[in-house]
Amino acid sequence: MNLFTPIRIFILLLAAWVVSACGDQKLTPLEEGDTILAFGDSLTFGKGTTQDLAYPAVLQELSGYTVINAGVSGETTSQGLLRLPELLDKHQPAMVVLFEGGNDILRNLPAANTKANLSSMIQLIKSAGSQLILVGIPEKSLFSSSAPWYAELAKQFDVPLQDSIVSRLLKNPAMKSDSVHFNSKGYREVAESIFTLLDDSGAF
Repeated sequence: MNLFTPIRIFILLLAAWVVSACGDQKLTPLEEGDTILAFGDSLTFGKGTTQDLAYPAVLQELSGYTVINAGVSGETTSQGLLRLPELLDKHQPAMVVLFEGGNDILRNLPAANTKANLSSMIQLIKSAGSQLILVGIPEKSLFSSSAPWYAELAKQFDVPLQDSIVSRLLKNPAMKSDSVHFNSKGYREVAESIFTLLDDSGAF
């Protein structure tokens, strides 16, 4: 029996390498009755459209899972960090969509603080036993791709990242209700992009 132990160890290590090489940031499939918590600011709340057309409502329609709209307009990451624990405890979501940081960027708050707050949120979510995906927001001077700390956090914590949808929609006036918020068409595209990321990552 002992003669086979090194072979078994090698096989296990090889299998682990294959799994890690087959795709990035894979999620565990959601189960029937699971809840998704959409956490963020006005882009989650749905400013610029009605609640039934905000992205959480559309994501619920697309996925078939209950999606809780936990968006608060004007919220910064420091405020969100204080608000998050109670929501995690109350709803015990299987999945969290973390979509925050835009107000920090608009108010020129220190990037290091924003990253630290998001990092703390990710750790809280994971500690609560929830999975998550991260949605990146562009720096206002660039509007080309999400701010670099989103990719850094996604890599650090091994979570899926949607890093292009916000910057792409912000460049398209037909998808916006004002300079920084979307209309119903824009929010539907946000929901579709999040649904696709969840699906591709194995949540559905």
